[in-house]
Amino acid sequence: MPADNLQNLCAETREKLKSAISMIEPFLNEHTLSQLAADQDEETVQFYKGFLSDLRHLLAFSEVSYEKLGVVQRRSNFDEDFAHKALYNVYHRCVNVFFYPKNESYSEDGRYAYTGQDAIRFRKKPVRPVRDVILNITRTYEELRDDLAYYESDYLTERRLQSERKHA
Repeated sequence: MPADNLQNLCAETREKLKSAISMIEPFLNEHTLSQLAADQDEETVQFYKGFLSDLRHLLAFSEVSYEKLGVVQRRSNFDEDFAHKALYNVYHRCVNVFFYPKNESYSEDGRYAYTGQDAIRFRKKPVRPVRDVILNITRTYEELRDDLAYYESDYLTERRLQSERKHA
């Protein structure tokens, strides 16, 4: 990928992360477990505990990636290797954490992806703010997944081949 395209991809990715962070952080600052699971059974309380844990991880990974992409942009000499690694981490730490949350409070149902309906399905029916925050950031993480699909496997394959060439 030409350096200019890589720089643009880093800038666009950073802006998308900023957008997601600006929705996740206020949600976490404004909502507590006791608010979300007030007067609920133990299973529902566990659902919200898992949900909040997953969302905190997503926020942390997104903020770290946002900062690393900022470093990429601020360096006087563009470091392609660092940029590739930063984008790889966005894909594997942010996109994957969003679409495959550890506590499985929601999941993506691909059957709905092309119907215009929401592809995200919750394990339990959530309160409105939970549903809204996930559905509001879904588009951003879908775009990141599409933009960075290259980093799912090609980046590692390319790195492995480079390593083998050096040792041959």
